[in-house]
Amino acid sequence: MIPLLDSVMENTEFTILLTDNDEETLQKTGEMLRSEGYQVVTARSGEECLDRAVECNPDLILLEVMLDDMNGVDTCKELKKIPLIDYSLIVFLTSQRDDFTQVIGLEAGADDFIVKPVKSSLLKSKIRSLLKRQQKHLDREGFFENEGLVINKEQYSVVKDGKNITLPRKEFELLNLLASRAGKVFTRKEIILQLWPNDHWVGDRTIDVHIRKIRARTGIHNLLTLKGVGYKFVRNVREYEETKQ
Repeated sequence: MIPLLDSVMENTEFTILLTDNDEETLQKTGEMLRSEGYQVVTARSGEECLDRAVECNPDLILLEVMLDDMNGVDTCKELKKIPLIDYSLIVFLTSQRDDFTQVIGLEAGADDFIVKPVKSSLLKSKIRSLLKRQQKHLDREGFFENEGLVINKEQYSVVKDGKNITLPRKEFELLNLLASRAGKVFTRKEIILQLWPNDHWVGDRTIDVHIRKIRARTGIHNLLTLKGVGYKFVRNVREYEETKQ
């Protein structure tokens, strides 16, 4: 089986969307997160947060309540309506400390509520814990299901529209890797580190061939190529195409 939790935590750069209307917070918190190895995308308003979330499909969204256009609670509610970011964690990182705001924030769908100012060490620990817990939750599911495609991680089996499909081991592992973080862009380098960590002869061409064979064997259209970057699995091709228009 693919060691999803440990290898992902060690080799994969998680994406964090940091939303705040305060430039100093964006700069200082952004620098701190980047120093921890995270890829950081920033937004300065609720509307921009929604746009960036669709573009980058973050693993974690840090969200201020007090934004200039729509408030953070309403932004959270809108984020929860976007199918492409089903697995994104939403955490309020805000100067609002009253109980009422915390309650309505959590009821809006947030996964946690952190009050600023917060020590960097505590924020780092919180983020690591949340990401690890989320990955364990995804692993415990045991299988992935989307639009007639079922991937059983325990049995190494794939079913498409009720039909059993046999995939060679590496093709299964590649499909499983991309589906396990639906919406995340995996670079070719990341894929090689995950699936061929000790094979120095594997290159971009190997991955391209495997992707082509997976598409041919399964008939799925959810494996998207980002030219010059890598690949990602999207849960809904139609909705993904609409976001690009």
